[in-house]
Amino acid sequence: MTLQFLESNWPLILIMIGSGAMLVWPLVQGRLSTVREVGALEATALINRRNAVILDVREPKEYEGGRIPNAVHLPQSQLESRGHELKKLTTRPVIAYCGRGQRSRTAAGVLTKVGFAEVYSLRGGLRAWSEAGLPVEKGA
Repeated sequence: MTLQFLESNWPLILIMIGSGAMLVWPLVQGRLSTVREVGALEATALINRRNAVILDVREPKEYEGGRIPNAVHLPQSQLESRGHELKKLTTRPVIAYCGRGQRSRTAAGVLTKVGFAEVYSLRGGLRAWSEAGLPVEKGA
């Protein structure tokens, strides 16, 4: 009886296994990654208590439109070639951010290769920061 059920419903069983794996993967990936995500309020605590470096990895046009105060700007597209410029800051925690939080996770991986031991990605990026009512500098 069970074997007959499996034979006649194998496509549904594969879909169920696949969708379950997709639900579990972000949890597993988060535990294996050296990069941690922080929200805007957690980021401000790191900045105020531990002198964390804020790293804006957006492209220059985006950076000119507004940024977190005192952010260091190094576009993700240049991070591999210019990451050595950050070597003197590796003893401090670093919080990478972009527009919405996608590119900063990728950039955070590069930062661990540069030598940062404590790397964070700002969940939701600059958008989440400004939606939390935190300050944003405008202009060049």
